[in-house]
Amino acid sequence: MRTNPERRTALVDAAIEVLAADGARGLTFRSVDVAASVPNGTTSNYFANRDDLLLQAGLRIHDRLGADPEHLDQPPSTEFLTALLQLLQERLTKDRAGYLALLELRLEATRRPALQEALAKRVRENLDENIRLHHEHGLPGDPLLLYLTIGGYMLEQLTLPGVLPDGLLEKVIGQLAAPS
Repeated sequence: MRTNPERRTALVDAAIEVLAADGARGLTFRSVDVAASVPNGTTSNYFANRDDLLLQAGLRIHDRLGADPEHLDQPPSTEFLTALLQLLQERLTKDRAGYLALLELRLEATRRPALQEALAKRVRENLDENIRLHHEHGLPGDPLLLYLTIGGYMLEQLTLPGVLPDGLLEKVIGQLAAPS
């Protein structure tokens, strides 16, 4: 196996683009070679098999879509929470391919127990960290309810744009973050 970390990351990023465009069934070493503009056989030099490539793509997506901690230095409020969730929406919209690839990987994980285990572990760690930060920063609302609601909202926005009305995110956050 080759160990050039920059090349490996470029190949995984290319795999994410292939997943977003062609789905898990379209992900082959050859399709990644083409997407990464590298010689035939390059991807097979970096990954033992397709399962390894799928797993690495799943882990990389979370790095690409992860939050920027520098935005957590404001006083807790519904407005601050709204701003954080709008930043999340911007990140996911900017890296729409990453989000769509993540959806493809979640579906593929239903058929691949090792992938399901790895993705579930990573998502659980991210969720636990988000809940911890939510409480640590005294943000309003139930973090788990916000997580589930925003997940559904982003699914609609990025897979079927235009279905939901403008301004809905702010309205929903205001309702979920309002004191009970």
